[in-house]
Amino acid sequence: MPGCLSSITCLPPVGRLGRRAPGQPTRKIPHSPIHTLNDDVLLNVFHLYRLDNLNEDNPFFQRGGQRWWYKLAQVCRRWRYLILEAPSHLHLHLQCTNGVPIANMLAHSPPLPLSIYYSDRYPVTLEDEEGILLALRHSDRVHHIYLYLPSSKLQKIITTMDEQFPILERMYIWSQTEGDRSLALLPRTFQAPHLRHLELWPAALPIGSPFLTTAVGLVTLTLEDIPPSAYFPPSSLLARLSLMPQLEMLRIEFYSPLPNRDVERQLLDAPIMTQITLPNLRSFSFKGVSAYLDGLLARISAPVLRGLNIKLFNQQTFTVPHLSQFMGPSETLSFSTVRLTFDNYSAHLEAVEPEGQRRCEVWIMCRHLDWQVSFAAQILDTLQLVLSVVEKLVLRHRRHRESSEWHNEVDRTLWRQLLRPFSNLKTLHVQNELVGKLARSLQTDDGEPPLELLPNLEEVGYSGGDDARDAFTPFIDQRQVAGHPVNLTMVDRLAFLYFLWS
Repeated sequence: MPGCLSSITCLPPVGRLGRRAPGQPTRKIPHSPIHTLNDDVLLNVFHLYRLDNLNEDNPFFQRGGQRWWYKLAQVCRRWRYLILEAPSHLHLHLQCTNGVPIANMLAHSPPLPLSIYYSDRYPVTLEDEEGILLALRHSDRVHHIYLYLPSSKLQKIITTMDEQFPILERMYIWSQTEGDRSLALLPRTFQAPHLRHLELWPAALPIGSPFLTTAVGLVTLTLEDIPPSAYFPPSSLLARLSLMPQLEMLRIEFYSPLPNRDVERQLLDAPIMTQITLPNLRSFSFKGVSAYLDGLLARISAPVLRGLNIKLFNQQTFTVPHLSQFMGPSETLSFSTVRLTFDNYSAHLEAVEPEGQRRCEVWIMCRHLDWQVSFAAQILDTLQLVLSVVEKLVLRHRRHRESSEWHNEVDRTLWRQLLRPFSNLKTLHVQNELVGKLARSLQTDDGEPPLELLPNLEEVGYSGGDDARDAFTPFIDQRQVAGHPVNLTMVDRLAFLYFLWS
């Protein structure tokens, strides 16, 4: 902080620190005025001060962050000259944001790169809107763009971005108007050859735009809530991704589903493409239909992938045969624990490696419990190789509404299909609401081999009282007779609410 830079305390060497002997006079620790520091040391202090006041990876901390040097430059003439003579080293910017008179600032400031940050969380006046348009006209100086505004304001702004922005590195544009998918498309003449981070919500970007063919340095690409008007087929997206070898984070989310049969037809009609390798991709997120997802996974290789987040719209069938292959060779995966949660809106699968090296999450967005179990079983079936090493499964249930329309009764066959891929499972924890449904499904009927399902199971944990324990007793007795005893233990309900990976 500026007020703390007036002097630097010089501590004595560590070997001379110690307690003061009785009667020994108090030693004063010498202080050196900061003006005695040379320019290199001062620049290093300024650089560290910048890092302490700026978080470039979180756009919501940008509003005041780029103004970190304003007060330092007003301390004295020497500091001002030193700061302004090292704009590249200190990454100096002029901050264009709510309430700043842009015309006046540009007229009386050095020609530094511009960071444009405007949010509807603060008052946005007519003067602010004019300031945004004025700043964008200096396209050769715009380095960062962060806009979180109503669609009506963004429409006007986006249509003016019809030229090249040669130094633009970060662009985040979010519509603050919930449910409005009418955002204008970025002009086809928009160019940003040095862009590294792009996030659009809702995504208003023509996938065939020349801009994407030149933005080969993208590190993060996020297109959320893609409206039907901006839909693009898998082949078009793959063609653009093949030009982005530096990509580390990819998020593609559609606002509404397209029927699987339409996507499958597009995949059949598309020209055959060679495999695309994204050597730096660490995180991939997708929201859409399973046919679209599989069309991408079949053609993308991501050898260092660490995070996979998938949300699938409600469909009659889920076919993602390339999901397991995309996650990597089965011998390199070590998901030891899986959690499966059923709630009023989705089935949610979470799989994490022991020390969090890799994480996989899949949401299936549908409401009926029987549908959720059926769809989850289909997804788990495609992951048999991955799940064959899982030793612990936790089944949670967030109460479904008590109504016949929610289809809360699940056929025994569906539960057994869901559990079958866990061939090496040793521990099964079941939350109280699912105990009755699971206990009956675990029991073998006449003619069924006793160890056909979960042959290596050693422990069943449950939450609830004596009724829950009694529900599992027939299954425990069957395993005892088969010579493969299973321990039955009560698990604290909080263990399900606050689940810890171990």
